[in-house]
Amino acid sequence: MVTKRLRKLYAKDAKKFLNHVIEDKPLLPFLIPLGFFAWAIERWLVPFSNWVPLAFAVWATIEYGRFHRQILIEELNGRWKQLILNTTPITPFEPCEWLNKLLLEVWPNYMEPKLSSRFSSIVERRMKNRKPKLIEKLELQEFSLGSCPPNLGRTGMHWITSGDQKVLQLGFEWDSNEMSIMLMAKLAKPLMGTARIVINQIHIKGDLHLMPILDGQAILYSFESTPEVRLGVAFGSGASQTLPATELPGVSTWLVKLFTETLVKTMVEPRRACYSLPSVDLRKTAVGGVLSVTVISAGKFGNNSLTGSNQLSGSFGNQVLQTFIEVEVGDLTRRTNFGQGLSPRWDSTFNMVLHGNTGIVRFHLYEQDPGNVKLNYLTSCEIKMKYVADDSTMFWAIGRKSGVLAKQAEFCGKPVEMVVPFEETNYGELAVRLVLKEWQFSDGSISLRNSVYSQSQPSINGSSNLLSRTGRKLMVTVVEGRNLTTRDKSGKCDPYVKLQYGKAVHRTKTISHASNPVWNQMFDLDEIGGGEYLKIKCYSADKFGDENIGNAQVNMEGIEEGTCRDVWVPLEKVSSGELRLQIEAVKSDDYEGYKQNSPPRSGTIELVLIEARDLIAADLRGTSDPYVRVQYGNMKKRTKVVHKTLNPQWNQTLEFPETGDRLVLHVKDHNALLPTYNIGDCVVEYERLPPNQTVEKWIPLQGVKSGEIHVQVTRRVPELQKKSELHKKSSTASNISSSKARKISGQMRGIFSKFQGLVEDGDLEGLSLALSEVESVEDAQEEYMLQLEKEKTLLINKINELGHEISRTSSTPGKIPY
Repeated sequence: MVTKRLRKLYAKDAKKFLNHVIEDKPLLPFLIPLGFFAWAIERWLVPFSNWVPLAFAVWATIEYGRFHRQILIEELNGRWKQLILNTTPITPFEPCEWLNKLLLEVWPNYMEPKLSSRFSSIVERRMKNRKPKLIEKLELQEFSLGSCPPNLGRTGMHWITSGDQKVLQLGFEWDSNEMSIMLMAKLAKPLMGTARIVINQIHIKGDLHLMPILDGQAILYSFESTPEVRLGVAFGSGASQTLPATELPGVSTWLVKLFTETLVKTMVEPRRACYSLPSVDLRKTAVGGVLSVTVISAGKFGNNSLTGSNQLSGSFGNQVLQTFIEVEVGDLTRRTNFGQGLSPRWDSTFNMVLHGNTGIVRFHLYEQDPGNVKLNYLTSCEIKMKYVADDSTMFWAIGRKSGVLAKQAEFCGKPVEMVVPFEETNYGELAVRLVLKEWQFSDGSISLRNSVYSQSQPSINGSSNLLSRTGRKLMVTVVEGRNLTTRDKSGKCDPYVKLQYGKAVHRTKTISHASNPVWNQMFDLDEIGGGEYLKIKCYSADKFGDENIGNAQVNMEGIEEGTCRDVWVPLEKVSSGELRLQIEAVKSDDYEGYKQNSPPRSGTIELVLIEARDLIAADLRGTSDPYVRVQYGNMKKRTKVVHKTLNPQWNQTLEFPETGDRLVLHVKDHNALLPTYNIGDCVVEYERLPPNQTVEKWIPLQGVKSGEIHVQVTRRVPELQKKSELHKKSSTASNISSSKARKISGQMRGIFSKFQGLVEDGDLEGLSLALSEVESVEDAQEEYMLQLEKEKTLLINKINELGHEISRTSSTPGKIPY
């Protein structure tokens, strides 16, 4: 038995050796037959010496020794690497005085301005979202880190190994008295007034980790643990001198807590920030982007993945485990469908919007409780991303055992697939695919599909608040919406949109019972420089208070003249919903001409309030004293009061200059002593009415059990009346010109026939008279050609005006190329 086992072992070893020799020496299969051929010649034809078999034996022995030596080296390398990774060796400390001297030279003129500009926006955003109750409003007025840089590696720096990642560890200590961060606080009741908060001292101490990734193209940095933080805060009175320079209770503690929490959430292990080291700097500032996120599947769930004491077995009795992923980017959230079992698969794709040149994509895992309708939060994970100056995009996340996952997309449109573990080890990992569709830059250009286009791309993000007018007009058309829902999921949605740009506020009309409404309303805005963004709020109208069903913001800088951008803007803070906008920029000099080519607003709205019927009784005697209050934008008018009736007749005509606002009718009950009582209201839709045509209709009143109002509406456009008169005049002129053309043609034919007779008779005197007649006819023909040119110009203008009028009165939005 032992002999058989040894034979099998030798045969296996010999086979493995032959495979290695054939792989290492690809010509050996050709040399072996050649050797046998030489041996046959030596054996039977021409005798060779005995050195040939001996040489073969020596060669085979050498190759066998090399093979075993290579195997031994690989085993030793593997054991050595495993020993290094498990024991986390620490290199000796190296001095860092040279680094601090270099930092002291570059800090005042290079690093401090850049870091101050970057951190100021972060600080302002965090403070606005996390104000104490004592402060009603907070504004950042000054931000400077001072001329004293932090001290790195006071005791030296050294390399350590964490998992399979090399990490440079060095001490970080920043103790500065030259910092100047000034905040203006508007105080809440009962203090009231304003106060200045000045942060003039900072102390941070901790151990910093630096990790090179992607072959040195970037460095991840983080604190090993929560650093020691202290802030020096001074208080002063505000500009109104309403509060003495005393300390505000709790503000110092709030600032330290806010600063520490920000560090923990961004750059304390295992969360890391990134500093990129691109080989090329294109010097472009990314202000936003569009990211496609595909949630593929999850797997490798552990045994304790459920809340409570249940174990994740994939089913509960006869019910299968159902989970879903909620994707979050800033205030924008989207949700997948339910996946079933221990390895759920979703394959759900969402378009997310990035604000700025960085973003964090968070994935939250939920399960549906089989015995209840509530949803249980399980765990989450996140992927961070950043625009790099060489026009690439970097993605990084926390790997297993606090490792690092990092990938880079060299151009827009390149898919990046990552398998990210959930924060709790028992919950397995999540497979996702990310595609950065486009980056949007501050100069108006966009980067997509490995190309940069200088198109008018309004980016969907927020920026600064400098209200400097540029002298241009922005024409914003709210075209339509889709997948709009309310929180109660009842399906009833009466949406309208509010636009705010600087101090200008506009509102669309309300579309009743529509999840996919069509507004097609245009608003003109004075462009504001400095990256001012358009704030969008979508509401669902309700008599008990309008419900917010989504917000969004669009950066308006960098839009070129003469181009129109058609964009779908996803709504934030809701699970679904998008709005379609068309944005165009025109010069103020061309604005008048633009208005002539746009739907005219120079007409008037003529409203005739005829009568009402079946009104509700507002008085105890079973009648009402109704009148109508009409509100059109900021204008208000009312009818007379008709006493003691539920079917009043007013027959009053009211006129308003057309502005595009909503026309709302409020039917009221008049009381001499008590406040007026509302007995219904309605909205008169007039935008799609043909010009200078009267439409008569009964409109049901809203908010009451019964009641209708009878109205006549006319959109008076005087220019169209003038156009019709011009049309009559032009038709008369065309008849005159056609008769004049026939007269000139007859004269020419007569002169030519007369010429023919005079030439045959040889009458020279008659020929001279005929030539003078020809000259007079040529003069008449020239006048006629000038008249034709004028009529041609008038006809072209009339055709253009007719085309604009047709496009304005049409209910179908015009197709503008994307």
